[in-house]
Amino acid sequence: MRLHKMFRNYLLVFGLVVFFSGHFSIVGAADWPHWRGPAYNGISKETDWRANWPEGGPKVRWEASIGNGFASIAVSNGRAYTMGNINDNDTLYCFDAVTGDEIWKTSYPCPLYDRNHEGGPCATPTVDGDAIYTFSKDGDVVRFNAANGDIIWHTKLNKDFGFKHPRWYFSGSPLIVDDLIILNAGTSGVALKKTDGSIAWQSDKGVSGYATGVPFTLGGQNFVALPVSREIVCFNPATGDVAWRFPWETSYDINAADTIVSGDNIFISSGYNHGCVLLKMDGNEVTELWQNKNMCNQINSSVLWEGYLYGFSGQVNGGGKLTCVDFETGRLKWSQGGFGTGSLMLADDKLIILGEKGKLVIAEASPEGFKGISSAQILTGKCWTVPVLANGKIYARNAAGRLVCVDVSGKS
Repeated sequence: MRLHKMFRNYLLVFGLVVFFSGHFSIVGAADWPHWRGPAYNGISKETDWRANWPEGGPKVRWEASIGNGFASIAVSNGRAYTMGNINDNDTLYCFDAVTGDEIWKTSYPCPLYDRNHEGGPCATPTVDGDAIYTFSKDGDVVRFNAANGDIIWHTKLNKDFGFKHPRWYFSGSPLIVDDLIILNAGTSGVALKKTDGSIAWQSDKGVSGYATGVPFTLGGQNFVALPVSREIVCFNPATGDVAWRFPWETSYDINAADTIVSGDNIFISSGYNHGCVLLKMDGNEVTELWQNKNMCNQINSSVLWEGYLYGFSGQVNGGGKLTCVDFETGRLKWSQGGFGTGSLMLADDKLIILGEKGKLVIAEASPEGFKGISSAQILTGKCWTVPVLANGKIYARNAAGRLVCVDVSGKS
């Protein structure tokens, strides 16, 4: 993947400064400070972790009960952050990433919104310096003090500004670009100011999509690609000015998987048998390179590694298959059942997979077929949330709010 066109890393004392699309944040070398990781692509550069486990699986370091939800985990500066809903209150938790000791937790009122699923927050917390940003299903955007959990400001997009809920309520995670927070709300996104939560720019206040924006640089300009309700939009993050739109209508207006950008190509995928498409970007225009139904990401995004896409294609509730597709041609390489509606990330040429019923699996990222390395049952219940590898630990949760941290430190 041509990530060198998108970002450059500079090693500093006590951390890694990641410059990306004109903005930066300071994180540890193997931290995972926000949804989809430092490069916004579901890929970690971590290599010092164990893929081969003893019989019985990796050691569980700690567990916690956090309430209903599907928010993933952000790990930064020795702390792990995630969210859940208990008794119609969303709670942001801060744990010691190694021991699991609860450092602080802060709650605010928010309905569970359990339409056709367990309910609870879907957006992953975003760590940015000394602040943490969250986005609730009801449209609450909150800035917390990372040190103690104090609320710095609280903006309500739905109640205060009239942004309409999508059918399954707001879902995309906060994306930080310079001094702005980009959110999937309104017909083509909205940006809030980090300082006070006021609106910097907005689109119409109609129904939004469910994905998170992906920042990238092309031709010396910064952009964000965002799947909204019935199309994909690409805009200038500073102003919201739209560079291009691509029609993309999915059943129930569910566009939930993030785009994948590689050079001047952008990949889009949605479920309900809609399929996927690869576009070539050129200024304010896009050209379709191929389109088919070989990858239908209904909930979770794919990852792109060495010219191949790996992701879960198919319907929720047991119908998904782990699938590999050639990025350049769209040809199906292989598919493997048995995981249900799973999720994955990638590190060290390996897929880190969490099956729908809580089985953690490590497999080679190979276009030659599914090649499992190790597996362990670490959770029960519904598991639609992407697992996170950070600093030799894998963090995973289920919809009912069971959070586990397993130790995979040390090279196999």
